[in-house]
Amino acid sequence: GLTLVLHISLFMAYALRVSLSITIVAMTNSSHPHGCSGSAPRNLCLTYKFCLPQAPVYSWSAETQGIILSSFFYGYGLTQALGGYCSGLFGGKPILGSGLLLSSVLTLLVPRAAELGVSFLIGLQVLLGLAEGVIFPAQYTLWAKWAPPLERRCTFGTFFALLVAGIICQSLGWPFVFYIFGAVGCAWCLCWFLLVYEDPAHHPWISAGEQEYIMSSLAHQGSSHGHSLPLVAMAKSLPLWAITIACFCTDWLFYMLLTSMPTFMSTVLHFDLRENGLLSSMPYVGNGLGHILAGLLADFLLARRVLGTAAVRKLFSALGKDELSSGLTAPTHLPSCDSFLSASLRKSLLPLPRYAGFLLGITNTFGIVAGIIAPTAVGLLVGQDLQTGWRNAFFLSAALNLFGLIFYIAFGSGTIQDWAREDTAGQ
Repeated sequence: GLTLVLHISLFMAYALRVSLSITIVAMTNSSHPHGCSGSAPRNLCLTYKFCLPQAPVYSWSAETQGIILSSFFYGYGLTQALGGYCSGLFGGKPILGSGLLLSSVLTLLVPRAAELGVSFLIGLQVLLGLAEGVIFPAQYTLWAKWAPPLERRCTFGTFFALLVAGIICQSLGWPFVFYIFGAVGCAWCLCWFLLVYEDPAHHPWISAGEQEYIMSSLAHQGSSHGHSLPLVAMAKSLPLWAITIACFCTDWLFYMLLTSMPTFMSTVLHFDLRENGLLSSMPYVGNGLGHILAGLLADFLLARRVLGTAAVRKLFSALGKDELSSGLTAPTHLPSCDSFLSASLRKSLLPLPRYAGFLLGITNTFGIVAGIIAPTAVGLLVGQDLQTGWRNAFFLSAALNLFGLIFYIAFGSGTIQDWAREDTAGQ
């Protein structure tokens, strides 16, 4: 039950995050990447009495679009560690629910911010990033209280958002993407606060057998971290740096594709909005299925003792990064390969249960730095030369992924670090 509710919540978070990536094609008429005003506004009449105003089209250059798309990550990076820390103090349920609710409300305001000007839209995207930044660290804190070690395994929201947003843009106009997604997100938050409980001990409907199984399985990991953190020991931990650097390199490509693929589909491959949304969304079906497959396969190898924990994660990282790097000739397939990387890298933090949320926030912050730089870099490269710019963007991503792979294989580990054990942390 928690898996289903968490999945839908992360589904909504991704949908809210990615909506601007596809709508910016309609907002700017991106078949002209250096900016154009578009045709004169016309109203869309659903009946003879009810007409929807034509959505405005803005004259934003490729460089400006890159800055707008990257602005979300400025706020997103600032609240990653804070979200994990606060989740350890107050619980994952209220932090995640509050972040998702605020994100939904801010999404409703995107069309108005765009009308007021680029600076207002950038500011709103920063605020949206601040709100969403707490969601993923909070869900790790919550999940660490519920999932036994071999049962720890969401990008279907990206697939859905890109697919449906393209249809909405053509049918109703791009502002309705934000109105619909924001309203659904607000409604879902009510379900979140009613259905989710912080841990098995406080759940009113859980069976005694399941409660005993979960709590006994997690008894060795101790409680949440409280106010103190072994920051010096964390900073000296080479396995933690291996995860962090690998996350930065992987997220560079992931966020580049997440924010820029619809523009690539429009400016280079010349697909219309409906086709653009469909084709941009399809890789995330493979990404979501890949997460499930990777989790099942990893658990199978660990349960049968075919490979150790560190070996499984390094193997999956090698497979994923090799496919990512060799997949430059078919860039729309790359997010499918990323699922193996995410499954291995993020799961590497769960052997550190006392600090899972905080450490996810730290590693995500480095990944989000890549999310800040990547869309801006794409805008600068493409603004100079369309074809060469995109080619250079993909080659740069390949080089970073190979570097991250080598570093993670060399220094990654699958065992609980001494500073993460409860008896050590209390000293």
